Amino acid sequence: MSTPPTAPPSAPTGDLVLTVTPNPSVDHTVELAVLTRGEVHRATAALVEAGGKGVNVARALARHGHRASAVVPSGGVDGDRLVGLLAPQRVDVVPVAVAGAIRTNTTVVEADGTTTKLNEPGPVLSGQEVDALLRTVRARLTVGPRWLVSCGSLPPGAPADVHARVVALGREAGVATAVDTSGAALAAAVAADPDVVKPNLEELAELVARELQTVGDVLSAVTELRARGARRADVLVSLGGAGALLVTPRETVWAGGEPLVPRSTVGAGDCTLAGYLHAGGPAAERLRTAVSWGRAAVLLPGSAVPGPDETPAGAAGVRVVTDPDPDTSVKELKQ
Repeated sequence: MSTPPTAPPSAPTGDLVLTVTPNPSVDHTVELAVLTRGEVHRATAALVEAGGKGVNVARALARHGHRASAVVPSGGVDGDRLVGLLAPQRVDVVPVAVAGAIRTNTTVVEADGTTTKLNEPGPVLSGQEVDALLRTVRARLTVGPRWLVSCGSLPPGAPADVHARVVALGREAGVATAVDTSGAALAAAVAADPDVVKPNLEELAELVARELQTVGDVLSAVTELRARGARRADVLVSLGGAGALLVTPRETVWAGGEPLVPRSTVGAGDCTLAGYLHAGGPAAERLRTAVSWGRAAVLLPGSAVPGPDETPAGAAGVRVVTDPDPDTSVKELKQ
């Protein structure tokens, strides 16, 4: 297996972004014509990438010229491999030694874009190892990053408030924070008042314990998030093939494009968040960039992230709607 050939990333001259990934991985992707349970298959392609949500955000931003640092637990042979995979991508890896081995995730992608993921749980982290991770984040904040991004699932043994504690460190240092996680970890992080929250529709529905079928339902859920602590947050809700909704304290914007035939959906949401952090200007332009990066990611193999040469393909045909009708079904937004 090998990583796909890519153009070298741009020279790192942009803003510094510090990412935290409590449960990183080495991601193996195999491509098949069709997956049939219980059968022997011959892969048509195979890739290996450094993985984990925050790692993917760092990789995408580094390809667009940002100075990206990734704080990750590192243990076992795959911990060293993760660092080695990131080195040519100009991501500054900040490893935190742990006793357990980091996880290996396996993704099977069929020719029609159907994706099956097998994610390992990751190493069991002790309280001392969690504290070491947070101390490392605090130390790295002294260099003044533009963003602190805390993402992904938590490994066994890690308390649900790890992302919330990272957000608190960012606020203490005066650094803007973004969070992308799910379940109890998302609930705790929301209460810490981050600047950006990026759930997908299913994660947001789980958090508020009800189905979200319309734009109005999403707006109601965001109102609940604000009542729980995310008072000032921009809430970026990824909708898969239906694009994304951005709800800021001042406006609501939707962006999306024509349906794509995905090569792999792994990491597309991470690239959406990276695009949002990269972009400046009005909310509509930030969302347009975010959706363009996410769409570009699904056209690439495995968990490859788009660079400046790939993002135009994702941007083609993207349209933006300000203040979409609250009665519109989320499923109809892509039409």
